[in-house]
Amino acid sequence: MTQLDDLIQSGSRIECHGPWPRVVVDRPAWEAAGAALAAGELTLLGLWGETETVHMAVGETGRLAVLSLPCPDRRYPSIGRAHPPALRLERAARDLYGLVPEGSPDTRPWLIHADPYPFLEAEGPGLHQIAVGPVHAGIIEPGHFRFAANGETIVRLEARLGYTHKGVEALMAGATVEAAAQIAGRVSGDSTVAYAWAFVQAVETALGLKSPPRAIQLRALMAELERLANHLNDIGFVCNDAAFGLLHAHFAALREGVLRAADTAFGHRLMRDLIVPGGVSKDLAAPGKEAIAAAVAAIRRQWPLLVEIYDDTASLQDRTVGTGIVKTGLARQDGAGGYVGRAAGRNFDARAAFPYAPYDKLRFDVPVREEGDVDARVRIRIAEAEQSLSLIDQLLAGLPDGPLYAPLPAANGPAEGMALVEAFRGDVLAWVRLNADGTVARCHLRDASWFQWPLVEAAIEGNIVADFPLCNKSFNCAYSGVDL
Repeated sequence: MTQLDDLIQSGSRIECHGPWPRVVVDRPAWEAAGAALAAGELTLLGLWGETETVHMAVGETGRLAVLSLPCPDRRYPSIGRAHPPALRLERAARDLYGLVPEGSPDTRPWLIHADPYPFLEAEGPGLHQIAVGPVHAGIIEPGHFRFAANGETIVRLEARLGYTHKGVEALMAGATVEAAAQIAGRVSGDSTVAYAWAFVQAVETALGLKSPPRAIQLRALMAELERLANHLNDIGFVCNDAAFGLLHAHFAALREGVLRAADTAFGHRLMRDLIVPGGVSKDLAAPGKEAIAAAVAAIRRQWPLLVEIYDDTASLQDRTVGTGIVKTGLARQDGAGGYVGRAAGRNFDARAAFPYAPYDKLRFDVPVREEGDVDARVRIRIAEAEQSLSLIDQLLAGLPDGPLYAPLPAANGPAEGMALVEAFRGDVLAWVRLNADGTVARCHLRDASWFQWPLVEAAIEGNIVADFPLCNKSFNCAYSGVDL
């Protein structure tokens, strides 16, 4: 018996929830879960609310469950009191649903910007504050960064987000699953494929529906193209923030080739609105396969030289090696996913930890490093891009014939489903409850950045102010993804 088993058995199981269990628990069990999280026995995967209930997804190796605590008075014991990664999720649930986490050490709003915001204080001789944002140069989402510095050395950084709140959860309530899938694909534009896939997979699980094999394979092809394009973009921008524009230009050109191939293959550079409940909305024809194969070949031709340039440029290594270190213990405590966690020794990838089709039949490695610095995050991206190239080859070679879409079954009472899909930043969690008529009653989407933003603040301490853009880009956390 594990801690997770004890928690599951302590509650009342909701039968219409899949593929993992959801149980209604009491306050002692809820607090026991918080203690297990604080002790490192479980990992927090999400925390969200509705009018009189708070939900929490927790996991251990290869298993997870949702714990639901009724709180008719809209009060519940704070998980963040003992496990800090829950604090921001609790703040968002309070702003959205009025749920008060009792005993929380951080009661500041997350999405509400009407009042003056009390940033955490840093005191000491010679300290000064530097305010950056929320408006930034170029095309970038808004976020405010407040530095406390001693000369050029950063003593504390705090990020304030929530500026791109757009009412996603309210927009989804009452929508058809087709319309809600489009909303999901707009939570964070650079991960539109991953979000749409997570949402429709949760819906299909709730309905007991299996998409056709060709549709599933095409979803994965889109996801790997999305992952590859974003990794190419990030590697280039990290190099650019270290004042090495040559690699930025080359990686940008390769990314453009991937986006053009996606446009030829699927009619949209970012592949938006192509993953739909029941399957996909567009097939892959011969010209599309040829365009993708050509883009992959172009990357493979240039790849060894570009990686060699990165390795052999001393001025670039001087900026990235040893900068912005995330400690392994902190990555594990926060449940950091994606390249942020894997660069700091946390071996977690939803495609391998909770295998879903077609990844359960594909060959790929999950690269992991221990250094936790900017360089490690770049090298994880390099290794993951190489894995995506291999996966794209496998997906194209093994693409089965058959239909693209399975009709949705008629509604047969309320149903709930959940999915965990690996986006380029890390795992995206989707939880959905459907009404008896098949429309969305409640949906929650959780970005990997919820558990990565606090690590940006920790990693930058002790570094110089000039290294913040470089460090921040090596994380590339989503603003929009945490501003639902």
